[in-house]
Amino acid sequence: MGGRGPMGGHGAVGAAGEKANDFKGTMKKLFEYISEYKISIIAVFIFAVGSTIFSIVGPKILGKATTKIFEGLMEKVSGSGGGIDFDAIGRILLILVALYIVSAIFSFIQGFIMSGISQKISYKMRNELSEKINRLPMKYFDKRTHGEILSRITNDIDTLSQSLNQSLTQLITSVTTMVGILIMMLSISWIMTISALIVIPLSLLSVRMVVKRSQKYFRSQQEFLGHVNGQVEETYGGQSIVRVFNKEKEVTEEFNRLNDRLYDSAWRSQFLSGMMQPIMGFIGNFGYVVVSILGGYLAIRKTIEVGDIQSFIQYVRSFTQPINQLAQVTNMLQSTAAAAERVFEFLEEEEEVQVAENPVPIDSVEGNITFEHVNFGYNENKTIINDFSIDVKKGQKIAIVGPTGAGKTTIVKLLMRFYDVNSGAIKIDGHDIRDFNRNELRKAFGMVLQDTWLFNGSIKENIKYGKLDATDEEITAASKSANVHHFIKTLNDGYNTVLDEEASNISQGQKQLLTIARAILADPKVLILDEATSSVDTRTELLIQKAMDNLMEGRTSFIIAHRLSTIKDADVILVMNEGDIVEHGNHEELLAKGGFYAKLYNSQFEEAV
Repeated sequence: MGGRGPMGGHGAVGAAGEKANDFKGTMKKLFEYISEYKISIIAVFIFAVGSTIFSIVGPKILGKATTKIFEGLMEKVSGSGGGIDFDAIGRILLILVALYIVSAIFSFIQGFIMSGISQKISYKMRNELSEKINRLPMKYFDKRTHGEILSRITNDIDTLSQSLNQSLTQLITSVTTMVGILIMMLSISWIMTISALIVIPLSLLSVRMVVKRSQKYFRSQQEFLGHVNGQVEETYGGQSIVRVFNKEKEVTEEFNRLNDRLYDSAWRSQFLSGMMQPIMGFIGNFGYVVVSILGGYLAIRKTIEVGDIQSFIQYVRSFTQPINQLAQVTNMLQSTAAAAERVFEFLEEEEEVQVAENPVPIDSVEGNITFEHVNFGYNENKTIINDFSIDVKKGQKIAIVGPTGAGKTTIVKLLMRFYDVNSGAIKIDGHDIRDFNRNELRKAFGMVLQDTWLFNGSIKENIKYGKLDATDEEITAASKSANVHHFIKTLNDGYNTVLDEEASNISQGQKQLLTIARAILADPKVLILDEATSSVDTRTELLIQKAMDNLMEGRTSFIIAHRLSTIKDADVILVMNEGDIVEHGNHEELLAKGGFYAKLYNSQFEEAV
């Protein structure tokens, strides 16, 4: 089709992933999202700290029970007392059970609140991404695959949601546990505490080494997940074309290549992340041995009680756990930063200006359109439209014809402000289209494209898309005008027939008829038909042509057509070639000239013969 911009095909895969370009900046933006829920975060902090404190106190209280048992046994052996005080032990155990129950309740509450926060943040981000899509210029989508964009809305947001839910709570509990355990250990023996702390430098060094190596692979994993999604989405959508051209092998090879890159980055990131547990376990066991030897020595010297040794050993075993959790949180934060950076990059993309400073109201538009010395190119170094000028009066039917790549569709895209002109101006009723709000401007246009777009829903809903508040009578009238009513009534469910995602349960011609009905229902002031009848048979084309004649009456209409026989009755035919109007006039005048149009027209009949 003439003048199409660069299409967003599946681009070349970039180099191996790298770490987040701005880790601190990304996390700062993420915390701005979280700060909106600061009251809930404070509640999470309080309950998490409470749960941790009640849990931490438990081993020391349990140590008191052990001491009571040890003292009772020693008295029994020496015959100097009454033996084990089971009442005291029972009271201690009841207190311990109560503490653990309260700790579990607090943990449940903070988990419940944190899950709500993470889901609200995900919900907000998805909404912002969805709204952002509608504000992005068309050139953004020309350079990226659908799967790559969808991956940011699905995979990256899911990664953020899961990591926020786990990492923030784990961060609070881990820090609180470390501080709390350290205090409890000091309360038992400062000498043993110092000996236990020798594991911290080793732990931090191990964490740093692993995180440094794993961060780039987490970003690479998210990047190639988007590439894989894009390739799968494109292949699934074009499955029939893939099979017609016997490209199953090539498609599979491309998928395997991308999947191998995803596998490689995912395997490396997960392997490095998984190394945390054995490394921390080894370091923890080393500290455990040191403490056990020293504790036994101090107990012999009666510096500490036997129950305190048990408590301290439990604390030492528990002390490496929050360090390990912090290491895992650090890993999760790398994944979070990689996903968040991709989301924020999307949200910070340059937007189209949606609102004019002093917008012209669209209600008064009649349909007089002027192109004044328009120049445009999708790339700055390549101009497609050269000094294009035309004055179109209200109600005129303007046909634009020319060979593929001449710039026909580009003219329409400029008129709809999908792109802005490089120089010159396009005016409606004397007002530059840049003086209208974009959404208001597009309300004045109805458009039927060669590439039909129907969504998963009923036929009625698809037609109603042109006017959401339309009545059933208006929908039926539009369908009759588009000559599609009879076909719809032959279906079992009529207007309630549900179309699948690709609308593959109806023919291409029927799809086109439905999109025409949708445009008729919208009742626009300016009508654009971009190869609207190219996908239908000759009989259906005649029916559509009749409906279009009725629809275009009194409206300014632009018709892009390859079949020149369909635009014989146009008021003005613009003949384009390489971005310039090489001829203009009505059908008879152009044939009489015997120029470029006459050659195009006659060549179609020669091909038909």
